[in-house]
Amino acid sequence: MSETAMDAQRLQQDELQVFADRAAAIRAQVGNAVVGQTEVIELVLVALLASGHVLIEGLPGLGKTLLVRSFAKAFGGEAARVQFTPDLMPSDITGHVLFNMQKGAFQTRRGPVFTNLLVADEINRAPAKTQAALLEAMQERQVSLEGQAIALPQPFMTLATQNPLEHEGTYPLPDAQLDRFLLKIEIDYPSVEDEVGMVDRIVSGRIGDRLDTDAVQTVATIEEVIELQHAVTRVEVAREVLEYAVAIVRETRHWPGITAGAGPRGSLALIRAARAGALLDGRAFVTPDDVKSIALPALHHRLAISAELEIEGHRAGDLLQAAVDQVKAPRE
Repeated sequence: MSETAMDAQRLQQDELQVFADRAAAIRAQVGNAVVGQTEVIELVLVALLASGHVLIEGLPGLGKTLLVRSFAKAFGGEAARVQFTPDLMPSDITGHVLFNMQKGAFQTRRGPVFTNLLVADEINRAPAKTQAALLEAMQERQVSLEGQAIALPQPFMTLATQNPLEHEGTYPLPDAQLDRFLLKIEIDYPSVEDEVGMVDRIVSGRIGDRLDTDAVQTVATIEEVIELQHAVTRVEVAREVLEYAVAIVRETRHWPGITAGAGPRGSLALIRAARAGALLDGRAFVTPDDVKSIALPALHHRLAISAELEIEGHRAGDLLQAAVDQVKAPRE
């Protein structure tokens, strides 16, 4: 690429500020509805801007569906939810083609995957065939119905959830599908103050326990979110920072206790997520800290640890953190 083309591609300060303010406005609106999950909101926004998918692990009732609905309302997009069960069929997600007797012609009935934000609730409760149908949508951004490829709406992001405690009647996600998620986010219980505030908000003059998005205002359009995604690809990554990200990933491949390290898609995930994080911070360039801060959610679902360490209670995240700390960051 010529010097002139590179200059044209770089984010200018005035447009950078516009993009950063737009992303911050979306984050603030989601925070009006989702109480006490600041880091989770940040990571989901990073994945959205990086055009990636998210695997969310947490117990039921921690606001995962509300999170998605709030994001969708903040930019005027659509959200859908699919409860994964052992009898769920691929067509229940993608849709199907049927013959319309009145019109005398075949017609396509699109499934819930044709949306902007899809909640795949308890994704590991569906069999492999159904999981594979979602895999195509996640990777190719399209669905094949009767041999015809139909593009999904843009932006499109899958937020799949898993219960970390219940494993009876589940089908563990294969490594190939886990690798398709840009980030894995763990949602924990809220603090005392946040839980009191959440309960108070729900019981104040409302029937039932339904969480709503009344406090969320639409502050962006679908087109503006797509524009943000394109802006992320223009965030600069110096050669030294890129090599630092690759070095972290390669360190996981021979770290003691890790039997299978992250593959090349892990390096790509690190850079993609770090770019989105830099834009959120109002910078047109990625720093080593951007890479290091996103390393755990970007990589720990791509690792396998030895059975001995797993029995002893060690977690992939702990080993990954040690490996990340071992890699020397370049000087800025």
